[in-house]
Amino acid sequence: MISAAFPRFAPSFSFDAIRPRDWRWAALFGLLFAILLAGIVDGQITRGNRGITPINSSGDFLASGIMVDVTGDNADDARTKGWREAQRKGWAQLYRKLNGSDGPALGDSVLDGIVTAIVVEEEQIGPRRYVAKLGVQFDRVRAGQILGVSGRTLRSPPLLVIPVYSIDGIPQVFEQRSAWQRAWAEYNTGQSAIDYVRAAGTGADTLLLNSGQTGRRGRVWWRVILDQYGAADVLTPIARVEYSYPGGPIKGYFTARFGPDSKLISSFTMTGPTPAALPDMMEKAVARMDRIYIDALAAGILRTDTYLVLEKPVEKEDLPEEVATGEDVLPSETDASVPATAAAGVQSFTVQYSSPDVDSVTATERAVAGVAGVQSASTTSLALGGTSVMRVSFRGDIAALRAALAARGFKVQEGGGQLRISR
Repeated sequence: MISAAFPRFAPSFSFDAIRPRDWRWAALFGLLFAILLAGIVDGQITRGNRGITPINSSGDFLASGIMVDVTGDNADDARTKGWREAQRKGWAQLYRKLNGSDGPALGDSVLDGIVTAIVVEEEQIGPRRYVAKLGVQFDRVRAGQILGVSGRTLRSPPLLVIPVYSIDGIPQVFEQRSAWQRAWAEYNTGQSAIDYVRAAGTGADTLLLNSGQTGRRGRVWWRVILDQYGAADVLTPIARVEYSYPGGPIKGYFTARFGPDSKLISSFTMTGPTPAALPDMMEKAVARMDRIYIDALAAGILRTDTYLVLEKPVEKEDLPEEVATGEDVLPSETDASVPATAAAGVQSFTVQYSSPDVDSVTATERAVAGVAGVQSASTTSLALGGTSVMRVSFRGDIAALRAALAARGFKVQEGGGQLRISR
């Protein structure tokens, strides 16, 4: 009988054999790995050229593409005269667009009362000359009375937009700037029936809103994300562009999807003669997407998923009899244990504020975010030297928000379902 001895490839291991110095090395390597991982996450959040701030999403009227070329005593005087001229030209453009004819000429004092913001598209400032391409935003309620249109429109719940752009078969959202992201950021959504919630693509947006998230179905994590942005549901417009050859025709494939399940609503294709036509293609595609979503809203397709709503709606039979019948209830007539009105959930509101410089924007955002009941406050339309727009998620109605802001020391004006604050 022949026997052979085989080597042991897995020697026994004992924790007692590890010397204290080995533990120190292991701890050092663990610390270095944690620093490296933190650097990667920080780079994903703070580095890169990817953020594009969306223009105003309010329901105000916007006249854009207004060219001005004026001179003044100095740079500030020239800019002021340029903005005044833009207001006059913008009013004429808006009236002609909505009524098909030239409207009444309004004085500068009247225009100052109905203009809410100046949007700087392009500008060149000289010592005594101002050349610019501007947009003028008009308050929908005050201007609507002169224009002869209604100051209120029926809109959808706030819907978060995640624009997915496919490059060489790799989908992305905010990892880097794209023509699709820019088209959505620059699209004037104020006249749409869809209340779009658009992210700038900075900070934590790149981590929370990515192409991988659009493929997840878990409602709990979706609810967390939607609460961060003050939205009730999600829209996923997808764009994929194919290039025939360098400098040759391009073809775009566009798909409109909705909800955590990425429900297909519609799709279409567009073509362009050269890659230079890509920005124009994207601009037209966003307008067509908007029409698709508006039609879907009218058809009852854009219904918010019930699993995304954490708060139980108040039923009529659960309300006090006086509230259910619409009768006024005085505080002395109600039971102290029963609130006079039903508690409102988190809602999203538009707040306008003066922003002369960057520091004022940061200070105002922090002040509003510190108001009791405010869940989040972020600027959605930045106009340095003019009026910026902030989206505020607040637990309560607009009257409660107005009172809370006033208690914080702000002067608050309300109009057209929006608030304007100042110190």
